[in-house]
Amino acid sequence: MTSRSVQTDRWLTLEGTTNTRDLGGLPTTDGGTTRPGRVLRSDNLQTLSATDVHRLVQQVGLREVIDLRSIAEVLMEGRGPLRDLSEVTHRHFSLLPERGHHTDVFAAEEAELPEVPGGWLESLLPRQVGGADQGEPPAVRSYLGYLEHRPENVVGALRALAAADGASVVHCAAGKDRTGVIVAFSLAVAGVPHEEIVADYAMTAEVIDALVAKLAASSTYAEDMERRDVASHTPRAETMERVLALLDERYGGPVGWLTANGFGPGEQAALRARLRD
Repeated sequence: MTSRSVQTDRWLTLEGTTNTRDLGGLPTTDGGTTRPGRVLRSDNLQTLSATDVHRLVQQVGLREVIDLRSIAEVLMEGRGPLRDLSEVTHRHFSLLPERGHHTDVFAAEEAELPEVPGGWLESLLPRQVGGADQGEPPAVRSYLGYLEHRPENVVGALRALAAADGASVVHCAAGKDRTGVIVAFSLAVAGVPHEEIVADYAMTAEVIDALVAKLAASSTYAEDMERRDVASHTPRAETMERVLALLDERYGGPVGWLTANGFGPGEQAALRARLRD
Protein backbone atom coordinates (compact mmCIF):
# COMPACT_ATOMS: atom_id res chain seq x y z
CA MET A 1 0.00 0.00 0.00
CA THR A 2 1.21 3.51 -0.71
CA SER A 3 2.99 5.17 2.21
CA ARG A 4 1.29 7.82 4.28
CA SER A 5 3.79 10.48 3.13
CA VAL A 6 2.96 9.94 -0.54
CA GLN A 7 -0.77 9.97 0.19
CA THR A 8 -0.51 13.15 2.28
CA ASP A 9 1.32 14.98 -0.50
CA ARG A 10 -1.90 14.88 -2.51
CA TRP A 11 -3.85 17.19 -0.18
CA LEU A 12 -4.78 20.62 -1.56
CA THR A 13 -5.07 22.98 1.38
CA LEU A 14 -7.77 25.60 0.79
CA GLU A 15 -9.38 28.12 3.11
CA GLY A 16 -12.94 27.12 2.24
CA THR A 17 -12.74 23.31 2.11
CA THR A 18 -11.38 20.62 4.41
CA ASN A 19 -11.28 17.53 2.18
CA THR A 20 -9.76 18.47 -1.18
CA ARG A 21 -7.11 16.30 -2.78
CA ASP A 22 -5.65 15.46 -6.18
CA LEU A 23 -6.10 12.02 -7.72
CA GLY A 24 -2.66 12.21 -9.28
CA GLY A 25 0.35 10.23 -8.13
CA LEU A 26 -1.39 6.91 -7.51
CA PRO A 27 0.28 3.75 -8.80
CA THR A 28 -1.39 1.57 -11.42
CA THR A 29 -1.27 -2.16 -11.97
CA ASP A 30 0.92 -1.77 -15.08
CA GLY A 31 3.63 0.21 -13.32
CA GLY A 32 2.40 3.68 -14.23
CA THR A 33 0.92 6.47 -12.14
CA THR A 34 -2.09 8.73 -12.40
CA ARG A 35 -1.42 12.30 -13.51
CA PRO A 36 -1.81 15.24 -11.11
CA GLY A 37 -3.86 18.27 -12.07
CA ARG A 38 -6.51 16.30 -13.95
CA VAL A 39 -9.16 15.29 -11.38
CA LEU A 40 -9.64 16.53 -7.82
CA ARG A 41 -12.06 15.31 -5.18
CA SER A 42 -13.55 17.61 -2.57
CA ASP A 43 -16.19 18.45 -0.02
CA ASN A 44 -18.68 21.28 -0.64
CA LEU A 45 -17.33 24.28 -2.57
CA GLN A 46 -19.80 26.87 -1.25
CA THR A 47 -17.33 28.56 1.10
CA LEU A 48 -14.29 28.91 -1.15
CA SER A 49 -12.46 32.18 -0.55
CA ALA A 50 -11.33 34.51 -3.33
CA THR A 51 -7.81 33.18 -2.80
CA ASP A 52 -9.10 29.61 -3.20
CA VAL A 53 -10.90 30.48 -6.42
CA HIS A 54 -7.80 32.11 -7.87
CA ARG A 55 -5.67 29.11 -6.94
CA LEU A 56 -8.10 26.57 -8.38
CA VAL A 57 -8.80 28.41 -11.63
CA GLN A 58 -5.54 30.17 -12.36
CA GLN A 59 -2.99 27.78 -10.87
CA VAL A 60 -4.63 24.35 -10.95
CA GLY A 61 -6.52 25.08 -14.18
CA LEU A 62 -9.97 24.08 -12.95
CA ARG A 63 -12.53 24.12 -15.76
CA GLU A 64 -15.25 21.71 -14.62
CA VAL A 65 -17.23 21.03 -11.44
CA ILE A 66 -19.05 17.68 -11.10
CA ASP A 67 -21.65 18.27 -8.37
CA LEU A 68 -23.11 15.09 -6.84
CA ARG A 69 -25.36 16.79 -4.29
CA SER A 70 -29.11 16.36 -4.36
CA ILE A 71 -31.36 19.02 -5.87
CA ALA A 72 -32.40 20.03 -2.34
CA GLU A 73 -28.81 20.55 -1.26
CA VAL A 74 -28.03 22.73 -4.25
CA LEU A 75 -31.11 24.87 -3.68
CA MET A 76 -30.64 25.12 0.10
CA GLU A 77 -26.98 26.06 -0.14
CA GLY A 78 -27.32 28.54 -3.01
CA ARG A 79 -24.69 29.79 -5.42
CA GLY A 80 -21.04 29.13 -4.71
CA PRO A 81 -18.27 31.48 -5.86
CA LEU A 82 -17.24 29.30 -8.81
CA ARG A 83 -20.72 29.76 -10.29
CA ASP A 84 -19.82 33.32 -11.28
CA LEU A 85 -16.98 32.24 -13.57
CA SER A 86 -17.80 31.65 -17.22
CA GLU A 87 -14.69 29.53 -17.72
CA VAL A 88 -15.85 26.92 -15.18
CA THR A 89 -18.60 24.54 -16.32
CA HIS A 90 -20.92 23.09 -13.67
CA ARG A 91 -22.57 19.71 -14.14
CA HIS A 92 -25.06 18.10 -11.77
CA PHE A 93 -25.44 14.36 -11.20
CA SER A 94 -27.36 13.51 -8.04
CA LEU A 95 -26.80 9.94 -6.85
CA LEU A 96 -29.95 9.94 -4.71
CA PRO A 97 -33.56 9.30 -5.73
CA GLU A 98 -35.13 12.76 -6.06
CA ARG A 99 -38.54 14.09 -5.07
CA GLY A 100 -39.48 16.78 -7.54
CA HIS A 101 -37.76 17.56 -10.79
CA HIS A 102 -35.69 20.40 -12.19
CA THR A 103 -34.36 20.22 -15.74
CA ASP A 104 -31.68 22.75 -14.79
CA VAL A 105 -30.97 22.86 -11.06
CA PHE A 106 -28.40 25.64 -11.46
CA ALA A 107 -31.00 27.84 -13.14
CA ALA A 108 -33.49 26.98 -10.39
CA GLU A 109 -31.04 28.04 -7.69
CA GLU A 110 -31.02 31.57 -9.08
CA ALA A 111 -34.75 32.03 -8.56
CA GLU A 112 -35.75 34.43 -5.79
CA LEU A 113 -37.79 31.69 -4.08
CA PRO A 114 -36.50 28.37 -5.42
CA GLU A 115 -38.78 25.36 -5.12
CA VAL A 116 -37.21 22.90 -2.72
CA PRO A 117 -38.49 19.37 -3.38
CA GLY A 118 -40.88 17.93 -0.82
CA GLY A 119 -39.28 15.57 1.68
CA TRP A 120 -35.86 17.10 1.08
CA LEU A 121 -34.66 16.50 4.64
CA GLU A 122 -35.10 12.75 4.24
CA SER A 123 -32.49 12.59 1.48
CA LEU A 124 -30.21 15.39 2.58
CA LEU A 125 -27.26 13.12 3.20
CA PRO A 126 -26.66 9.83 1.40
CA ARG A 127 -28.42 6.99 3.20
CA GLN A 128 -30.42 5.44 0.37
CA VAL A 129 -29.80 1.71 0.30
CA GLY A 130 -29.85 -1.09 -2.20
CA GLY A 131 -33.00 -3.16 -1.85
CA ALA A 132 -31.23 -6.50 -2.37
CA ASP A 133 -28.43 -6.01 0.15
CA GLN A 134 -30.12 -5.92 3.55
CA GLY A 135 -27.40 -8.05 5.11
CA GLU A 136 -24.64 -5.55 4.35
CA PRO A 137 -23.47 -2.74 6.68
CA PRO A 138 -25.36 0.55 6.24
CA ALA A 139 -22.55 2.40 4.44
CA VAL A 140 -22.07 -0.47 1.99
CA ARG A 141 -25.81 -0.55 1.34
CA SER A 142 -25.81 3.19 0.73
CA TYR A 143 -23.07 2.97 -1.86
CA LEU A 144 -24.74 0.04 -3.61
CA GLY A 145 -27.92 2.10 -3.50
CA TYR A 146 -26.34 4.78 -5.67
CA LEU A 147 -25.63 2.13 -8.29
CA GLU A 148 -29.12 0.68 -8.03
CA HIS A 149 -31.13 3.92 -7.97
CA ARG A 150 -29.06 6.28 -10.14
CA PRO A 151 -26.85 4.26 -12.50
CA GLU A 152 -27.42 6.82 -15.27
CA ASN A 153 -25.88 9.55 -13.12
CA VAL A 154 -22.92 7.42 -12.08
CA VAL A 155 -22.23 6.91 -15.78
CA GLY A 156 -23.06 10.54 -16.58
CA ALA A 157 -20.53 11.85 -14.08
CA LEU A 158 -17.81 9.63 -15.53
CA ARG A 159 -18.70 10.69 -19.07
CA ALA A 160 -18.34 14.32 -18.05
CA LEU A 161 -14.95 13.62 -16.51
CA ALA A 162 -13.80 11.77 -19.63
CA ALA A 163 -14.79 14.63 -21.96
CA ALA A 164 -13.47 17.55 -19.90
CA ASP A 165 -10.63 19.90 -20.77
CA GLY A 166 -8.47 21.21 -17.98
CA ALA A 167 -8.88 20.07 -14.39
CA SER A 168 -12.14 18.74 -12.96
CA VAL A 169 -13.32 18.55 -9.36
CA VAL A 170 -15.85 15.99 -8.14
CA HIS A 171 -17.67 16.92 -4.95
CA CYS A 172 -20.71 16.37 -2.75
CA ALA A 173 -21.29 17.67 0.79
CA ALA A 174 -18.49 15.91 2.67
CA GLY A 175 -16.55 14.57 -0.30
CA LYS A 176 -16.42 11.05 1.12
CA ASP A 177 -19.51 8.95 0.25
CA ARG A 178 -20.98 9.94 -3.11
CA THR A 179 -17.66 11.41 -4.19
CA GLY A 180 -15.92 8.29 -2.94
CA VAL A 181 -17.95 6.04 -5.19
CA ILE A 182 -17.42 8.13 -8.34
CA VAL A 183 -13.72 8.40 -7.58
CA ALA A 184 -13.44 4.65 -6.98
CA PHE A 185 -14.89 3.94 -10.42
CA SER A 186 -12.64 6.55 -12.04
CA LEU A 187 -9.51 5.13 -10.45
CA ALA A 188 -10.51 1.56 -11.35
CA VAL A 189 -10.84 2.59 -15.00
CA ALA A 190 -7.39 4.18 -14.79
CA GLY A 191 -5.94 0.86 -13.60
CA VAL A 192 -5.39 1.80 -9.96
CA PRO A 193 -5.45 -1.39 -7.83
CA HIS A 194 -8.14 -1.93 -5.23
CA GLU A 195 -5.86 -1.40 -2.25
CA GLU A 196 -4.93 2.08 -3.50
CA ILE A 197 -8.58 2.96 -4.16
CA VAL A 198 -9.36 1.91 -0.59
CA ALA A 199 -6.44 3.94 0.78
CA ASP A 200 -7.59 7.05 -1.08
CA TYR A 201 -11.14 6.59 0.22
CA ALA A 202 -9.94 6.20 3.80
CA MET A 203 -7.80 9.37 3.71
CA THR A 204 -10.86 11.44 4.59
CA ALA A 205 -10.63 10.03 8.11
CA GLU A 206 -7.55 12.22 8.60
CA VAL A 207 -9.67 15.37 8.35
CA ILE A 208 -13.00 14.13 9.69
CA ASP A 209 -13.10 16.41 12.75
CA ALA A 210 -12.65 19.56 10.64
CA LEU A 211 -15.05 18.22 8.05
CA VAL A 212 -17.85 17.56 10.53
CA ALA A 213 -17.28 20.98 12.11
CA LYS A 214 -17.60 22.64 8.71
CA LEU A 215 -20.87 20.87 7.92
CA ALA A 216 -22.22 21.61 11.39
CA ALA A 217 -21.68 25.32 10.72
CA SER A 218 -24.09 25.15 7.75
CA SER A 219 -27.80 25.44 8.49
CA THR A 220 -28.39 22.88 5.76
CA TYR A 221 -26.40 20.13 7.49
CA ALA A 222 -26.30 21.19 11.14
CA GLU A 223 -29.21 19.07 12.32
CA ASP A 224 -27.82 15.92 10.77
CA MET A 225 -24.39 16.57 12.27
CA GLU A 226 -25.95 16.85 15.72
CA ARG A 227 -27.77 13.52 15.41
CA ARG A 228 -24.63 11.41 15.00
CA ASP A 229 -21.16 11.41 16.54
CA VAL A 230 -17.96 11.93 14.58
CA ALA A 231 -17.19 8.20 14.54
CA SER A 232 -20.36 7.46 12.59
CA HIS A 233 -19.27 9.91 9.87
CA THR A 234 -15.74 8.51 9.60
CA PRO A 235 -15.04 6.46 6.46
CA ARG A 236 -13.59 3.01 7.11
CA ALA A 237 -11.37 1.09 4.74
CA GLU A 238 -13.48 -2.05 5.11
CA THR A 239 -16.50 -0.25 3.64
CA MET A 240 -14.83 0.38 0.29
CA GLU A 241 -13.11 -3.00 0.42
CA ARG A 242 -16.52 -4.66 0.69
CA VAL A 243 -18.05 -2.60 -2.11
CA LEU A 244 -15.18 -3.45 -4.44
CA ALA A 245 -15.37 -7.13 -3.45
CA LEU A 246 -19.09 -7.23 -4.29
CA LEU A 247 -18.46 -5.53 -7.64
CA ASP A 248 -15.76 -8.12 -8.35
CA GLU A 249 -18.13 -10.94 -7.44
CA ARG A 250 -21.12 -9.66 -9.41
CA TYR A 251 -19.60 -7.87 -12.40
CA GLY A 252 -15.93 -8.76 -12.56
CA GLY A 253 -15.08 -5.40 -10.98
CA PRO A 254 -16.09 -1.73 -11.32
CA VAL A 255 -15.18 -1.72 -15.00
CA GLY A 256 -17.52 -4.66 -15.56
CA TRP A 257 -20.35 -2.75 -13.88
CA LEU A 258 -19.69 0.23 -16.12
CA THR A 259 -19.69 -1.90 -19.25
CA ALA A 260 -22.99 -3.48 -18.21
CA ASN A 261 -24.45 0.00 -17.73
CA GLY A 262 -23.47 1.46 -21.08
CA PHE A 263 -20.06 2.98 -20.34
CA GLY A 264 -18.16 0.89 -22.82
CA PRO A 265 -14.53 0.40 -23.87
CA GLY A 266 -14.28 3.59 -25.91
CA GLU A 267 -15.49 5.80 -23.09
CA GLN A 268 -13.38 3.89 -20.60
CA ALA A 269 -10.32 4.55 -22.77
CA ALA A 270 -11.12 8.27 -22.85
CA LEU A 271 -11.45 8.43 -19.05
CA ARG A 272 -8.28 6.41 -18.62
CA ALA A 273 -6.44 8.83 -20.89
CA ARG A 274 -7.67 11.78 -18.85
CA LEU A 275 -6.21 10.28 -15.70
CA ARG A 276 -3.09 8.71 -17.18
CA ASP A 277 -1.71 10.36 -20.34
